Amino acid sequence: MILLAILVAGLSTMRVEARWALTVFQVAMLALGAWRVRLDATGLALAAVVAWGAVQWLSGWTVDAFRTQEVMLDWTVNLVGFAVALALAEDAERRERFLTGALIFAAGLSVVAMVTAPSGVFGPFVYRNQYAAFVEVLLPVALVRAFVDRERAWAYVGAAGLLFASVVASGSRAGAVLCSTEVLVVPLLLGGRGAWKVIAGIATSVAGLTLVAGWEPLWARFQEPRPYSLRWDLLQSSLEMWRSRPWTGWGLGTWSQVYPGFARYDDGTFVNQAHNDWAQFAVEGGIPLLALMLFVSARVLRPALRSVWGIGMLAVFAHCLVDYPLQQRPALATFFFVMLGMVMRGGGLRSHPKTHLF
Repeated sequence: MILLAILVAGLSTMRVEARWALTVFQVAMLALGAWRVRLDATGLALAAVVAWGAVQWLSGWTVDAFRTQEVMLDWTVNLVGFAVALALAEDAERRERFLTGALIFAAGLSVVAMVTAPSGVFGPFVYRNQYAAFVEVLLPVALVRAFVDRERAWAYVGAAGLLFASVVASGSRAGAVLCSTEVLVVPLLLGGRGAWKVIAGIATSVAGLTLVAGWEPLWARFQEPRPYSLRWDLLQSSLEMWRSRPWTGWGLGTWSQVYPGFARYDDGTFVNQAHNDWAQFAVEGGIPLLALMLFVSARVLRPALRSVWGIGMLAVFAHCLVDYPLQQRPALATFFFVMLGMVMRGGGLRSHPKTHLF
C-alpha cells in the first residue's frame, strides 16, 4: 500500500511544474527501495542503463552532462521501482492487492479523464498517448479478473468499460487500436475459462460506455490525411542521428538538443521527443542502450503471456514504436517499471487469490 500510495501521488502531481513534486516522489521511491528490493537479469539490465549513462557522462560523450545526470536519476528510480515490485510480487496476495488498488485508481481517473477530455487534458495527464499507455497496462487486469473472479465480475466488467471508453474519448489512435486488441486477445488467451455471459458483459460495457464518452474526436483523428507523416520525418532524423554516433550515443536525455541539427523541416515548433522511444533509445544511448531495452522487453514476453493480465506491458512496448510513453514523465515511467516487476513475478492464472483492497 505504501508503494501504491507513492505512485498515485506521483501520477496525480505530474502537471505540477515546480520541481518539488518530482523530487518528493523520487525521494519516497528511493527510501522505499532501502527497505526491500530484489534483482534478476531484467533488473541487472536496468542497472546497466544507469551505468551506461554514467559512462557517457564521465567520458564526455554526452552533449549535456547535467541533463544526462538528471535522466540517470530517473532511471535509478525506475530500477528501484522495478526491484521493489519484484520483491513484493513474490507474495501473491500482496501483488493482487496492489493491482486492485491500481485498478481502482485507474477506474476513478478514467471518469475524470472523460470529463476533462474536451479541454485536451486527461486528469493529471496532458498528453493523450501517455494517458492511453497508462490504461493499456491496466485494462488487461480488469479483463482477466472479470473471468477469474466471478463473484465480482460485474465490477471488473464496468472498470474495463470505463478504461476503454476513456481512451476513445482521449482521441489516441494507437491507444484505441491497442486497447481494442487487448479486449479481443484476452478472451482468446484465456481459452475456455470464460463464460459467454462475461464476454457479452464486456462487449456491452465497452460499447455502451464508449457511446457515452463519445467516439467522434477519435474518428476525426483517423480521418486525418497522412496521420503519421510527422513521426516518419522524426524517425528519419533519428536514424541519421544514430548513424552519427551508433555506439556511444549522444547522451541520455539529449535527443531534443541534438535534433535541430538533423531536422528535415522547421516550422518554428519545439520538438521535445522522437515520438518513438525505441529510436530515442538508439540515439541517446547508442546500440548498448537499445540492446538493453530490447532484452528487457524480450524478458517480459513469457511471463506476460503466462499471466495474461501482463500483456499490458507488451502493449506499452508496442506503443513505444509510435510515441514516447517512457519519456518526459518520470513518475509515469516508474509506474510502468513497477508494473513490469509485478508481471515478472505474476504467476499463472491459478495464482489469482480473491483479495480485497482493505
